[in-house]
Amino acid sequence: MNFDFIPDDVSKFDNVYDVLKERGFIEQSTDEEKVRELLQNEKVKFYIGFDPTADCLHVGHFMQVIIMMYMQKFGHTPVVLIGGGTGMVGDPSGRTDMRQIMTVETIEHNCAQFKKLFDKFLDFDEEWQYVGNEGVFVPGHENKKPEPGKAITVNNARWLRPLNYIDFIREIGSAFNVNTMLRAECFKQRMEREGGLTMFELNYMLMQSYDFMVMARDFDVKIQFGGNDQWSNIIGGVDLTRKKTGKEVYGMTFSLLTNSEGKKMGKTAKGALWLSPEKTSPYEFFQYWRNVGDADVNKCLRMLTFLPMEEVNRLSSLEGSEINKAKEILAYEVTKLVHGEEEAKKALDGARAAFAGGGNMANIPTVKMDRARFEGEGTGVVTLIKELGLVPSNSEGFRTIEQGGLTVGGAKVTDKKMQVTVDMFEDGKLLIQKGKKKFQMIEI
Repeated sequence: MNFDFIPDDVSKFDNVYDVLKERGFIEQSTDEEKVRELLQNEKVKFYIGFDPTADCLHVGHFMQVIIMMYMQKFGHTPVVLIGGGTGMVGDPSGRTDMRQIMTVETIEHNCAQFKKLFDKFLDFDEEWQYVGNEGVFVPGHENKKPEPGKAITVNNARWLRPLNYIDFIREIGSAFNVNTMLRAECFKQRMEREGGLTMFELNYMLMQSYDFMVMARDFDVKIQFGGNDQWSNIIGGVDLTRKKTGKEVYGMTFSLLTNSEGKKMGKTAKGALWLSPEKTSPYEFFQYWRNVGDADVNKCLRMLTFLPMEEVNRLSSLEGSEINKAKEILAYEVTKLVHGEEEAKKALDGARAAFAGGGNMANIPTVKMDRARFEGEGTGVVTLIKELGLVPSNSEGFRTIEQGGLTVGGAKVTDKKMQVTVDMFEDGKLLIQKGKKKFQMIEI
């Protein structure tokens, strides 16, 4: 597999720190000067942790993947930490409720699915392994040095699941001050809400900090990266590592992918925007980026594509209807990165066909349905569009019709109680359109 995703002319800088800064990723560092110097003068191991809360990565994770791709491009070693241990507790950061507790089998399955997705974007040294430690006190080690410039992956279940709780809380818990912990943003939010924070979740910071300490001690990981909501956990790890091993390690956080109103991007009527084609089709994925707000074009081009900054700035400065060209390029580039060039071309063709009524209609997302549903009285149009994920609720469906925003088979729908019947289908197909941008073909 060819991993040359990032062109050599992506930036004029030769230090990856400056490249990430230029793209607007970096928010906070524990020591900006030292981190910049380290990334200039050494090839380092750094890690990002991913808790397997689902069986697939979504677009929020993808920003972190892109950062790892930049780091690998500049010769550093990404350590992908899959949280088979921390996933058993769940990170309270940025959450208003407690996470669902999963079985070990579900967690293991999710970990394996994550690794398959990482394999698409990063070049791994598959022979590298972490040789597990014997509880809190006996260090583990790596079986070999990773091949230069290749990524490695490790599951924190290796050192967290066998822990003896009393040993852990004596050795690690004694290094944490509860007053300081409770001032952390991630805990403060939860404590102010009904239901509060459980002792179970309070342990999460200790576990994540212990992850950093183990990897710094056992195979010389020097930096932890994470989203901005991870700042308290990262500082915990930096402090613990210094106290317990004497090693100086660093942390850096990145902005989360939010729109111009500060809301997290990647949410659709059907839920998260997934990176797997089985969960979010390449066409739906393409359409999401094609439809971002004008004010978000620059950020998305900067953070989710590898176009040089001059091109990013040129495209995002387009005005009026011209900005749609920039959105089309954004959608094509991100879809190509996640789903490959062939799927990106199909999605582009499908989108153009739907918008202009020309091109290849075969690439519009199609769902097969039982003909019997449309025989006789047929199926109510609002029920149907909700089922297809074109609207999140019946009331939204009624509102769309009231505002003249729904077309079935090329005709505008005016009757909220309209039934969709077999005679509306042409050659067994019926195109449903919501607004200017959402399309779905039904085939019977």
